[in-house]
Amino acid sequence: MIKKAPRNKTIYLSPKEEIALSRRAVKFAPFREAPQLENQIIWQDTFYALRHIPDNFADLMVVDPPYNLTKNFGKNIFYRTDLHTYKKWLDKWLAQTARILKPNASVYICSDWQSSLVIPEVAAKYFELRNRISWEREKGRAAENNWKNCLEDIWYFTKSDDFTFNLDAVKMQRKVLAPYRDKSGNPKDWQEAEGQKIRYTAPSNIWTDITVPFWSMPENTEHPTQKPEKLIAKMILASSNAGDMVFDPFVGSGTTAVVAKKLGRRFLGIERERKYVALALKRLDMADGNPAIQGYENGVFKSRNAEE
Repeated sequence: MIKKAPRNKTIYLSPKEEIALSRRAVKFAPFREAPQLENQIIWQDTFYALRHIPDNFADLMVVDPPYNLTKNFGKNIFYRTDLHTYKKWLDKWLAQTARILKPNASVYICSDWQSSLVIPEVAAKYFELRNRISWEREKGRAAENNWKNCLEDIWYFTKSDDFTFNLDAVKMQRKVLAPYRDKSGNPKDWQEAEGQKIRYTAPSNIWTDITVPFWSMPENTEHPTQKPEKLIAKMILASSNAGDMVFDPFVGSGTTAVVAKKLGRRFLGIERERKYVALALKRLDMADGNPAIQGYENGVFKSRNAEE
């Protein structure tokens, strides 16, 4: 077992845990009855599994696909290629997801700046583009001969003009720097809470309140491209309702599934690496005892580095 420093909260797996947990994942098999898909992790290649998921299955798809970068994902390496080839790879799986989503479904696709050059072109063949969200990924070392990359995109689509968007569920709590009052002395567009002057503001498409998971955060894993739970929570709360089905075809270490469970949604994720399947299932078990999402408290998103 890995010995951790006292403040290191990273989730690790022992070899026995990895084997035991992965056995709980489901798989599609020829000539066998399809498994029950609600609140499950599918341990299989995405391109194979997608063919077996029924039509009109999901209310929301949140997907963090491999970016067009060479990256080691356990036993498999995703290799960077030219944008034309990457675009064909995107189209191959996005085309299959269109039938899986309900007519009023929403879609969020994560990307880095280079992958962003082709995602709207491909996804717009199947969905209606609503917005481009950019979030500050303040992590990593500076580049020696270029600007440091600390910005990632999330492309927001809907399948039709009939879709869910819960504005009040994703308002931001911000400190008031200029607490103006009206002529009667009453707060003007702000309030007192816990000894602070705050206001709740509608979210923009620039998110600067996200902290990338690191070793002292209890959601942290060894997955190389893990997304923060707070990031995924914004999308799920905005574009789904309690009890809805949230689908992630590249679920990795399980963040989308874990956040969906914590927020009272149903979920289905697909992952081909046994280690990450097991990590996802372990995190889902842990969510039973700890449903908290760092940076989201009492129905409110806090600013980065706010007391939590």
